[in-house]
Amino acid sequence: MTAIEKLQSELREAGAQAALVASDVNRRYFTGMKSSAGTLLVFPDAAYLIIDFRYIEKARAVVKDCEVILQGGGGELYRQIQQLCDKHGAEVIAVEADRMTLAEADKLSEELDCTLDMSDMLCNAVGQIRMIKTPEQTEKMIAAQRIAEQGLTHMYEFIKPGVTEKEIQLELDFYMLSHGAEALSFDTIALSGENTSMPHGVPSEKKVREGEFVLMDFGAVVDGYHSDMTRTVCVGEPTDKMREVYNIVLEAQSRALSAVKAGMTGSELDAVARDYIAANGYGEAFGHSLGHGVGVEIHEEPYASPSGDTTLRDGMIVTVEPGIYLPGEFGVRIEDFVVVREKGCNNMTLADRSLVIL
Repeated sequence: MTAIEKLQSELREAGAQAALVASDVNRRYFTGMKSSAGTLLVFPDAAYLIIDFRYIEKARAVVKDCEVILQGGGGELYRQIQQLCDKHGAEVIAVEADRMTLAEADKLSEELDCTLDMSDMLCNAVGQIRMIKTPEQTEKMIAAQRIAEQGLTHMYEFIKPGVTEKEIQLELDFYMLSHGAEALSFDTIALSGENTSMPHGVPSEKKVREGEFVLMDFGAVVDGYHSDMTRTVCVGEPTDKMREVYNIVLEAQSRALSAVKAGMTGSELDAVARDYIAANGYGEAFGHSLGHGVGVEIHEEPYASPSGDTTLRDGMIVTVEPGIYLPGEFGVRIEDFVVVREKGCNNMTLADRSLVIL
């Protein structure tokens, strides 16, 4: 069953008449085509992509699961939407309430005779579909992860005392983009020394010094699908405290990786790592969630957090990234991402998790 067919099934189940998908990320998810514009209109028994002249040739060649229609100029789009709604007897259109702006909703309401359903129905349906990855989608994420891991190996030769955080970021970014990445999953985080205590710090001109941790959080994109990983390495010999904290984080992650399986909630998974870190005296130093879903966006459902109530199911993907952050000293985070299975998980991350000393 294709993604559009899954959405049509959700519409039938909800008794919905039509759905309008206009956000770039969801439009690409359902059509398989990247573009900065276009409107996907889905009915229980049909689907249409209305797209302008810039993309029409590509759309007709690439998009297979819906009829492609050339968008007219001016306000023609609204007339085209209305005509299709009339054709299929749709008087109510569900829209992406979590992504559509008030101005866009007002314009649609003004131009169309249809009523907009701005409830959570459509965004919930899309979220449910996107949470379960197909084997093909998972393979794209594995391909992205391999590029990122090659980049990590390259950085082991690049990182040395005297290089700046910014230089590390730029070198890693260039490597991934020049070795098959369509894009970066997000702005690469590259931090050193005391800056590693900031979970999402921004790379600076600070130079790496002997005996410091270097934390790198990064990922690549392949055909729209993201990877995500974090490794903390040490340049020169770490102190006893640095080793202690690293090993606590590593054990917390190992326990969580061993615990992942379908049927548990995100909060239950989070607690596995969080409780171990707290039992070792660093509970207050682990301030973020254990993990999040990854797919066509770098952060999506499900979430492994203290409030994560989603039950994990076979085919979901979630990161496992515990951390300990000591302001003014250092921080450690180790992140893999896994495919949830009925009796465990498949770890898509192959990079060594033990402490690497450069």
